Amino acid sequence: MDNGSTPEIHEVHPANAIPGGDFHIHGAALAGAGRPHVLFGEEQAPIVIGSDAFVIARVPENATSGDLTIANQAKRSLPYTCHIGFQIADSLHPVANPATDEDGNIYTTLSGSRGQKTPVSVYRIGADGQSQPFLSDLMNATGIAIGQDGLIYVSSRHDGIIYQTTSKGEMAVYVEGMGVATGLAFDRHEHLYVGDRSGTIFKIAPNRQIYVFATIEPSIAAYHLAFDDDGNLYVTGPTTSSFDSIHRISPDGQVSTFYRGLGRPQGVSLDKDGNVYVAASLGGRRGVVQVTQQGAADLFLSGPSIVGQCFAAAGHMIVATTSALYRVYTGLEGRKLP
Repeated sequence: MDNGSTPEIHEVHPANAIPGGDFHIHGAALAGAGRPHVLFGEEQAPIVIGSDAFVIARVPENATSGDLTIANQAKRSLPYTCHIGFQIADSLHPVANPATDEDGNIYTTLSGSRGQKTPVSVYRIGADGQSQPFLSDLMNATGIAIGQDGLIYVSSRHDGIIYQTTSKGEMAVYVEGMGVATGLAFDRHEHLYVGDRSGTIFKIAPNRQIYVFATIEPSIAAYHLAFDDDGNLYVTGPTTSSFDSIHRISPDGQVSTFYRGLGRPQGVSLDKDGNVYVAASLGGRRGVVQVTQQGAADLFLSGPSIVGQCFAAAGHMIVATTSALYRVYTGLEGRKLP
């Protein structure tokens, strides 16, 4: 290859990442006679693999710009726009999706290990970006869902209780006896669904009558729940298999396999077009996987230790790792919740 050639970036996959995630870059003259230099703005990225036609670059912790360029010994490429998340909260311990309300507030947990009492159970990050303690005295806060009534519902995998709280943090018991209660989701009729890690999906009517909606294979960690516009419930949860599934449960409780082939699938959400997003590994790459209704799966966002995500206003996605939250512009709109 001529050392004077200008590097050309042809494709970057995926289009989105958080710090610590990897971009796979295809192009020409990326290295020239030596090692390529990948930059996000002016922040240099570590190189995992580097050659003239293919580079794997890791997003550095301090990266703020999504303008990706590659320089060889002679010249620098034109910028290629990627979407990089920026941290909005840390010192957390989410174990499932965050949740957003109509005012743009984001709710997430400091869950702790089983039986551990943490000083704060749930944090609220305001539209101004300020993080404040929201709930305390709730052991092992796990799943969060916001009802049509504007109340916030939180599960505890410690005591099997679903708590109901106002926007002012006034908390009360909603229902008890939910086993190892994890994921939460509302359907359009205001029924609340609860994933019990032992293998039961409970359905709770607005009058708090409890039904067993479906049973599936027990999870080694948690269940995560999300609905589509037709009333189908999507359920994920890592099992002892290394080739896990997204389950789809029809409105009458019939369980089927929507997609199989993920590593440790966790938080699940849907966009307005019905595409399913799961925090999982696909083909050895960790991040957020998109699965279309036709069953095509692709890595949508790259990043380590991701446990969940939710859509927010103005085309953003809120991504939760085991210790922090990130905001990423993706240009997508989430499914309108009932």
